[in-house]
Amino acid sequence: MKELTVDAGAAGARLDQWLAAQLAPDLSRSRIQGLIRDGQVAVDGATVREPRRKLNPGERVAVTLPEPEPAAPQGEDIPLAVLHEDDDLIVIDKPAGLVVHPGAGNPTGTLVNALIRHCGGSLSGIGGVRRPGIVHRLDKDTSGVLVVAKNDRAHRALSEAFADHGRDGDLERAYDALVWGAPARMAGTVDAPLGRAADRTRRAVVPPGRGDARRAVTHFSVRERFGEDARGTRQPVASLVECRLETGRTHQIRVHMAHIGHPLVGDRDYGRAFLTKANRLAEPLADLVRAFPRQALHARLLAFRHPASGEPMRFEAPWPADMAELVAGFRRWGAAA
Repeated sequence: MKELTVDAGAAGARLDQWLAAQLAPDLSRSRIQGLIRDGQVAVDGATVREPRRKLNPGERVAVTLPEPEPAAPQGEDIPLAVLHEDDDLIVIDKPAGLVVHPGAGNPTGTLVNALIRHCGGSLSGIGGVRRPGIVHRLDKDTSGVLVVAKNDRAHRALSEAFADHGRDGDLERAYDALVWGAPARMAGTVDAPLGRAADRTRRAVVPPGRGDARRAVTHFSVRERFGEDARGTRQPVASLVECRLETGRTHQIRVHMAHIGHPLVGDRDYGRAFLTKANRLAEPLADLVRAFPRQALHARLLAFRHPASGEPMRFEAPWPADMAELVAGFRRWGAAA
């Protein structure tokens, strides 16, 4: 831990800027901002998470420095479900529970660790030592198809395709989501910018003019409704929705579906107010929902043009067993809810 005292000349200075000057060259300003947001900086004994916090003379600033981590992740023997592999890329069916790349709280046991063991030194270096070959990502608890680049040429081409979000027709991404209730229309679009929520690990729909607002567009179509009667007098208890991304923001589908009033089943971040809905379901569906450990979201389809050959590539992954069981439960017992 480093402890520093704010001198009179630093009155009104930003916390991150002042610390960067005090701790240079050992810590960069971006690293200091990360430490502040992670709760590793205290002013007069109180944890501060806002890098722009203004300082007052005489305040004591304490910085807790985490133990250093290895410069690069190490390969680990973690099984991979490989859908395709060649000299340029590897496509996998990522299981729920597997973090894509090392980070705070997940230094090991990630997809990157598994890929380093599986691919050796052939992964693209563009993503940096902590994210070799990673072109896009899926949340830890989202399952499904993911592509990784094995050389820099493939990384650049795939990154451009994902940045374009399929506007040229070459990239296609479809997700299956089980949501509470059912949208009023069978198909629609959510066009709502996303930014950071009060909890900085989450995202929220924010006003377009806010500094961190990023355009986010999700197209959805309802595939099945569960619990609806033939005459339509009974509202669906849940529905299976296909979501297609026009943009690729963090937690985009989860936030957008919650924004229109239909959060994902099992989503403890964006559907917290709906967690008790399981208590109103028929058994054994209620137990099935309560035991489901994650958001019911699966990246079913990924299509793109091969970065070297130009050949159209298309991959689909079936639902994992837990999501298949959950959907089957709603089909069988949803009408009794």
